[in-house]
Amino acid sequence: MLQIAIAGDLHDQWDHSDHAVLEDIRPDALLVVGDLSDGRTRIPGLLRQLRLPLACVLGNHDTGRDSSGGRLRHQLDLLGDLHCGWSLRTLTPPGLAVVGGRPATAGGGHHLSQAATAVFGPVDLEDSARRIERAALAADPALPLVLLAHCGPTGLGSEARDPCGRDWKRQPCDWGDHDLALALERIRARRPVPLVVFGHMHHTLRRQQGERITFLRDRRGTAYLNAACVPRHGEDVHGRPLRHFSWIHLGQEGVERASHRWYGLGGELLYEELLWCAAPQQVPPSLRAEVLDCSPQSSSSIPSPPVLERC
Repeated sequence: MLQIAIAGDLHDQWDHSDHAVLEDIRPDALLVVGDLSDGRTRIPGLLRQLRLPLACVLGNHDTGRDSSGGRLRHQLDLLGDLHCGWSLRTLTPPGLAVVGGRPATAGGGHHLSQAATAVFGPVDLEDSARRIERAALAADPALPLVLLAHCGPTGLGSEARDPCGRDWKRQPCDWGDHDLALALERIRARRPVPLVVFGHMHHTLRRQQGERITFLRDRRGTAYLNAACVPRHGEDVHGRPLRHFSWIHLGQEGVERASHRWYGLGGELLYEELLWCAAPQQVPPSLRAEVLDCSPQSSSSIPSPPVLERC
């Protein structure tokens, strides 16, 4: 059983307190879905300091509105092999294959910004899907495979509250990445994909539309997790500082447990929103935390994500 922590869109909310929490909770691996900041280099430098298996993909905000691609390139240089956009990163230990989707995506089907084009060259839909597919099929078939992207794939719904639903215009639509969906279908014809992790579409919907669905599981056993809890630093109604991580238990049969967790600065699990549990009777009492209070909170407090499925 692998325990995987996921840091959603950081938006500059990452510091040594997150490192201390990770030291206490000791996940087997950490995945970071991008939008570290607006092109600054502080967080890539901090991620390099972590002493645990880590894979990262950059998001649209990481271009820093620099159409020349200079800021994007600088962060890629700092991250080095931690960044797995369009490539395979094998984490051993713990024994996990991670393949990144298209870097710096802003969703909406397939589109490369000027910054991404300056760094990677013109990459069309088919080429992008092939890059993801090739990387995945190069992975050790004995290892579980996770697709890590900034924006999720198309096909998860077209309503505003769906995992990749557009919520900032009155006409909602599916704002996922078509190249990622195309690659996923091709990969699954050859091997299982138990988990797709992404962010970009924040949990709290715009125009007071409520909260986003953040977890789905399809009939073929692939789980989809949107980890973009923004802001991920906050405090609860008691004034206790909180740090958010999404959390996955990945076993031989796929995702066995998925949740959003809010930790105190000492690594204590204060709140957990349970999204999926394959075997409720097997969840040890030590893993159970206070059920998240879904009443409205202030902007500095924890968001109140929806519950799709409970144990």
